[in-house]
Amino acid sequence: MITVFVLIAVRPGVTPQVLEQLRSISGVKRVCEVMGPYDIIVEIEVASIGDVSLVLGADIRTIAGIQSTTSLVALPDPGS
Repeated sequence: MITVFVLIAVRPGVTPQVLEQLRSISGVKRVCEVMGPYDIIVEIEVASIGDVSLVLGADIRTIAGIQSTTSLVALPDPGS
């Protein structure tokens, strides 16, 4: 499995609606509202690296109110 952390900036005032929609996406494992340059961090888990662009393009980036995303693909843990 591939784990990806997506850092999301949203328009002011829409965070609750965006959080709700993110939680309903297949593959989303965790959604956290955060303070700082980003408003939300999402942890997704997908079967392949090709699935990352599908989840980002078709599901996450289409949510109204999202201004930008930054994706961080986690490296495999060599101890596992």
